[in-house]
Amino acid sequence: MSERLRPRDMALLANESASAPAHNATLEVFEPSSAGFDYERLLALIADRIAFVPRYRQRLRAVPGRLANPVWVDDDDFDLTFHVRRSALPRPGSMEQLRELVARIMSRRLDRNRPLWEVYLVEGLEGGRFAILSKSHQILVDGISTVDLGQVILDVDPRPRDTVHDDWRPAREPSASALVAEAVSETVRHPSRLPETVLGNAESVARVAGSTGRAAVSALAAITNRRATPETPIHAALSEQRRFVAVRTELEDYRRVRRVHGGTVNDVILATVTGAMRAWLMTRAESVHGSRSLRAMVPMSVIDSDLEPTSLGSQVTGHLLNLPIGETSPVVRLHQVSYAFKAHKDTGMAVAADRLADVAGFAPTTFHALGSRVAAAQARLGFDLVVTNVPGPQFPLYAAGAQMLESYPVQPLLPGHALSIGVTSYDGGVYFGINADRDALPDVDVLGQCVVEALAELVDSASDTRPRAPRGRKKTTGSPTT
Repeated sequence: MSERLRPRDMALLANESASAPAHNATLEVFEPSSAGFDYERLLALIADRIAFVPRYRQRLRAVPGRLANPVWVDDDDFDLTFHVRRSALPRPGSMEQLRELVARIMSRRLDRNRPLWEVYLVEGLEGGRFAILSKSHQILVDGISTVDLGQVILDVDPRPRDTVHDDWRPAREPSASALVAEAVSETVRHPSRLPETVLGNAESVARVAGSTGRAAVSALAAITNRRATPETPIHAALSEQRRFVAVRTELEDYRRVRRVHGGTVNDVILATVTGAMRAWLMTRAESVHGSRSLRAMVPMSVIDSDLEPTSLGSQVTGHLLNLPIGETSPVVRLHQVSYAFKAHKDTGMAVAADRLADVAGFAPTTFHALGSRVAAAQARLGFDLVVTNVPGPQFPLYAAGAQMLESYPVQPLLPGHALSIGVTSYDGGVYFGINADRDALPDVDVLGQCVVEALAELVDSASDTRPRAPRGRKKTTGSPTT
């Protein structure tokens, strides 16, 4: 029997549009080994590891008459070179040029007639470096059937691994009559699923009914958001273009603040986001009075003893948090964030960063994707901002011998939300990926600078009581504690 698209995945497809494409991405910067790195090496690496993520060789097939949700089928014309692409910056390529390329790639929707992912090798970065941008649709990575491709292509050492024996051949695609018969049989056996199918199909029809219908839906969503949340610049109708900002900071700075003021590294990161949002809004002459806050959706990993250990997709839940942007003191902001998370920690289900970092492979790519799914499913709650923060391993990782230096998450924008922030800690660094609508937030670069300044403000507050260590990048073997 064919594997059918789940109702929650159908909802993600129905809500997707040209202005709100539902894909996640990760931007990683590498230092090539003495053997070098090129497109053929990346192609061979992915060809070797794709066996671990079989969904990446499948596409969606609709059921005639929309009698049931679409099914996953093997792509009998699968072409790896279509999905693994090559690009380059004019040498020596700067980080600003790389960010602009990422923004343009993130603006384009994935082809639904093919497996829903792309990987770009970006050559020409200054210093002989290169970047890999991996992009996957939200329905592709559920943490149950499929993890993100980025989780399986990285190794803990530069030595070549044994190749995976893969004699994959596409399974025969079911005929239209077989799909219809299977859908009818399934409806007879499980009549309770019929309303879900009808609702999902109605949403899909509404999505393609025309620009007038889409505009009405967008207007209704905007009205709903305005009723639930204060008016802010980050609530806006989306264009079809994006801006991307990457900010690198040092993990030791967050640990120093935690040691002096208490809380967790996660608390310090969110207090940094709060301070950055406050400063950025002030540059726009926005009101940040004492009681002002931003309602953030912060997906969190939880421990559930009833779930299989490998069921990552069922162990991420949404947590609503008020970011106190009206508070002038960075230390008080930190304590307020810590207190807001205390209830979550007291449940005993909170997951320590070292446990997440020990998940096989580079788990942040998968957990960021799961976090965006959770946020999309709970968009009706009326929050202002999505912030995903995932700890990674505190030691170097390698792709075909090339050392990964930096990793920036690129989270999608929800309809009516012009900003999203992803954070990944890795090998002594904390990396912010800020994705924004190009038209609504032309000054998002300023927000990136505000992140740096907000962290410096917290570090200075900690330095009043303890001597500050050197600011250089440090290689550490521990993990941040969330």
